[in-house]
Formats: sequence, structure tokens, C-alpha cells
Amino acid sequence: MAAAAATATTTASATSASISHRSPLCNSVDKPSPAFSKPIFKPLHKTLSFTLTHKARSTTAAKNPISDVISSSESYPDEEDLVFDEDDKPREECGVVGIYGDPEASRLCYLALHALQHRGQEGAGIVTATAEGVLKSVTGVGLVSEVFNQSKLDQLPGDNAIGHVRYSTAGQSMLKNVQPFVAGYRFGRVGVAHNGNLVNYQTLRAELEENGSIFGTSSDTEVVLHLIAISKQRPFFLRIVEACEKLKGAYSMVFITEDKLVAVRDPYGFRPLVMGKRSNGAIVFASETCALDLIEAKYEREVNPGEVLIVDKDGIQSLCLMPHPEPKSCIFEHIYFSLPNSVVFGKSVYESRQQFGEILATESPVDCDVVIAVPDSGVVAAIGYANKAGVPFQQGLIRSHYVGRTFIEPSQRIRDFGVKLKLSPVRAVLEGKRVVVVDDSIVRGTTSSKIVRLLKEAGAKEVHMRIASPPIIASCYYGVDTPSPEELISNRMKVEEIREFIGADSLAFLEIDSLKKMLKGDSGNFCYACFSGDYPVVPSGLVKRVGDFVDDGLNGSIGSIDGGWLEGSKEKKGEDLDVNYEEQVHV
Repeated sequence: MAAAAATATTTASATSASISHRSPLCNSVDKPSPAFSKPIFKPLHKTLSFTLTHKARSTTAAKNPISDVISSSESYPDEEDLVFDEDDKPREECGVVGIYGDPEASRLCYLALHALQHRGQEGAGIVTATAEGVLKSVTGVGLVSEVFNQSKLDQLPGDNAIGHVRYSTAGQSMLKNVQPFVAGYRFGRVGVAHNGNLVNYQTLRAELEENGSIFGTSSDTEVVLHLIAISKQRPFFLRIVEACEKLKGAYSMVFITEDKLVAVRDPYGFRPLVMGKRSNGAIVFASETCALDLIEAKYEREVNPGEVLIVDKDGIQSLCLMPHPEPKSCIFEHIYFSLPNSVVFGKSVYESRQQFGEILATESPVDCDVVIAVPDSGVVAAIGYANKAGVPFQQGLIRSHYVGRTFIEPSQRIRDFGVKLKLSPVRAVLEGKRVVVVDDSIVRGTTSSKIVRLLKEAGAKEVHMRIASPPIIASCYYGVDTPSPEELISNRMKVEEIREFIGADSLAFLEIDSLKKMLKGDSGNFCYACFSGDYPVVPSGLVKRVGDFVDDGLNGSIGSIDGGWLEGSKEKKGEDLDVNYEEQVHV
């Protein structure tokens, strides 16, 4: 976990320089992690787009004390009309990579982004620093393999690089919003890649615009560049420190200049960021350890919450960004986002998910003949359930890894054809059986209902759903794309009502108290806001649901952009919007 002890000096640079901690505040937030296995790529989830007509309005979620929704559905499409609902899962916004001191920096960055592709599939980019001190950038819309080829990588020479994969949370993904961003200011040029979401973005942007700043994108990351540019601190990394002192929310960022690489993580440590070292001394930063595995970088440690790490020709220097409270790392990294072969927040993701399944088998048992998973994110928890229950685990659902980013809808509508394209039931496993199906979460409930129907049509005698997370009742402010609270089925229905809605014979969630008990002494170091509505950093005013506006890439003032906002605290209500708009959802 990100909350255990780190040594005050660590040899982790090309020159074997010591890491000097300027403040003891960052020293107690790191510990060695267990060994991890070779990478297993997570299949990409891609779907077609559909249009929902909304009327933006202000409402209050029943179980969420502060996240009144500014933009939400006036009416929801029928379950049959929602053609393909993107797995009905929350999604991580992006993944970042930084490499210092390797002549193959851009190619290693490319490979590392492949390993992080599950964290974002809408855009990718790499920025390198050449020997002449020039920052070169290639960005594009699409998958890593679609954006980059040999000729593109040849355009990115240099020993230092940063990279980014992006998930466009809603709206069309626009090239100008694809990171890393590169900007010039009076002392040179800087590139930045950001994972997270700033809850005071609106306030910061308004202040900057009041003082003459001009914005070219709708991304909250651009605010960070403006804050660096107006800072009067020297040297450069102190500009980053001053800028970050004004930020509230989640941010794991990597910066590149002509001669430095800088990694920074917010004081709460919401999003993961790890450091590794290659055999040639090159230093690597990445969102997950699976990226280190692929490029043969040895895991060194996490970037601690509230820490700034500066890497240059003199080695590695560590600074404490600011005094920080108890870490509040995102528990959903272990439930869904991260790959099973990653070590995140000091814990093996595989082991966590296996324990989730074991707890479900102990606390919510049911007589059954076979245990299956909703692939791929439910597989490890299903294995844990089956082992604990003493029931065979089998592949009752086969996932197609070849569903394209778009596909042709049949002229005569076929019920559930979107789910059927991705998940195929195995009749030999299911027919006449009492089946336990394990999934990682239920968000809107539409996909779960289709899966239950699919299994019963394939001959399952009974279908018992077991969910390896507590019910999601609240939206996330910290870099995860979740629907508004009133769209979350667990915020509107009790467990028995959800069971009836999805058509299962029984339904059970992982109890939050059991989850915390499993985490033992580390339980206080995680954020459970999506399960409780208890937010570690309470926003005020309007907050973007995610890093980019719903109308992604739209130019104009903040007030001119409709929708995509959550309201922060009730004490500071934003201006109520009463406009119609269309939300184009693309993935």
C-alpha cells in the first residue's frame, strides 16, 4: 500500500545518485511490493456511438450527500434501445509513462503505452526531448497501434520521453485534447501528461482568464501549464511545486523539459504512479507496474502521495509537495481498472481480486454446479469464489477480442446483439446447470440484465449473480468516468429490486465492511467515495465529471458549455442550467 515506510535515500538513477528527501512528510508512504508476473494484455472495449437527448437540470441524488447533478437524463432509453452500453462500467481516464536516460526512449514509451492501453483507447501521444534540447511531439486519435508506426517513432529521437493514453469520457475525441500537451513559456518549453481530475478546475480557469490567459483546449491539464508559466519560482521544478499547491483533486503527472523529467502525485495519492529502473540505468515512471514489466524495468517503488521526483543528469531528487493527510487511493484500481498482473498501491491486484471472490463465497454462498465469470475483469474473483466454494470454475462466457471500434447494426434489430458480439455463452457448460456468475461491478444494470438473459437462453437452470465490489451509489470526482448518481442503479434500487431488474435468481454484493476488513491496517488509506458518497476532497461550485467537457474540444467560455458538470457542495451551488443539448457518446 502507498502508506508504508520508504527509506530516506534510495539508489535509483543512471548515476546511482542518492534520493534526498527534503521533508520527512513523504517518508512514511511507501513499502516494497510483492513480485509480479509477466504482462497479460487486457482486451480493448470498443463500441459504436449512440445519441441521448438530455435536458440539463439540477437534481439531488437520494444517497449522495453532495453530488447534485447539473446535467442528467430527463428520460433514459429503454433497455432494448440502448444498443451497446460499453460494458456498463466506470472507466479510468488515462495512463501516463515517463522515461529518462534511454536511447530508445520513444520506442520504450510506445511499448509501455501498449501495456496501459486498457486505461484509455481514444487517443495516444509521445513527447521526446532531443539532444539539442528540442521537444518533439506526435499525438493522434485512436489506439496506440493506430497512432504510431515506424516512421512516426523515427520522428521522436532523444533519450527522454513522456507518453499518454487517453479515454474520452463523452463527446467526440478531438486531436487538440490528446496529451501530452507541449507549451512554451519564457524560460523554455515543457510537456505534461496527466492522469486524474481537478475539482477546482472551474475556479482556476476563471482566475487565469481574468488575468489574460487564453485556453486552446477544454482539458483541465492545460490549467497546470498556465500555472507553471505565471510562476516566478526558479528553478523549474519549484514552478511545478507552486502550481500544484493551487490544485485540488487527483493528479498523477509526468513533465518533460529540455533536460529534466519530473513526476508528481497529489497529496492524497488518488491515482497510481510507480517508478522503475532499467538495467542500463534509465528511470521509468508509469501508471502501473505492468508497463514496467513489458519494457524490462525493475520496480523500485511508488511515487509517494504528495511527492515530486526530479530526474536529470545529476540523478534523482525528491521533494515533498506539501503536508498531506492519510492517503486516499482509489479502491477501484484493485476492483476493475488495473491489470491483474500489476502491483498497485503496494498490493497485488490479482491477490486482491481473488480475495474478493473468496469473501463472496464465504458470506454469500449458494448451491450451484459451476462458477463462471464475466470476462475479463471478473475472472480472478470468480476463481477465488470457485476455490473457496469447492465448485468447478469454467468458461461459460467467451469474450470476442475482435469487436471493432464500430460495427454495422443489423437492419432488423436483434435483441442484445451488442452484448452477443462480445460475449458468447458456452451451452455445454451452462445447460441444465445452477450457475454462479461473478462480475466486478454493476453500474446501470443494463448489461447485467442482458447477460442473465443470455445465460438462461443458453440453458442455465439458475443464474446467481455475485458482484466483487460494494454497490456504487455516487459519482467520482477524481478521474473516473461514472454516470450521474441517478443513473446508478444501486442509488435508485435496493439489492432485491436490482435482482428483479436484471432477472437473476439471486444477487449479492461484496459488503464494504468486509472489503475494509480484508484490507486490514491499510483500509483507511483508500477512497470509497463511489460506495459511500463520503469525499476526501469536497468540491465547491461546479466540477467537471471528468477531464474534458462533454462537448469535447468546443471553444468558448466555460459558461457556454452545457452539461458534463456535477455540483459540488450545497453551500456553493453553481448556476442552474436549463438548456437542451445532445450528448454524443463515442468510444
